[in-house]
Amino acid sequence: MIHGETVHSPLPQDLPLWSADHFVFFSVLYLVILILGSGMGYVILKSLRETCEKDDANAH
Repeated sequence: MIHGETVHSPLPQDLPLWSADHFVFFSVLYLVILILGSGMGYVILKSLRETCEKDDANAH
């Protein structure tokens, strides 16, 4: 690997994460992404569950 070349991954390999400002920024960034992903997953699962319940009610 060439000096200064970075590995492509979701974690920033070339940034000094021990620096407080980088640590805070990426912690908040990944926390926000996690919260948004959790909310989207909840809404999708809730809509699928409601769809299945309506299909069961219409089948009888």
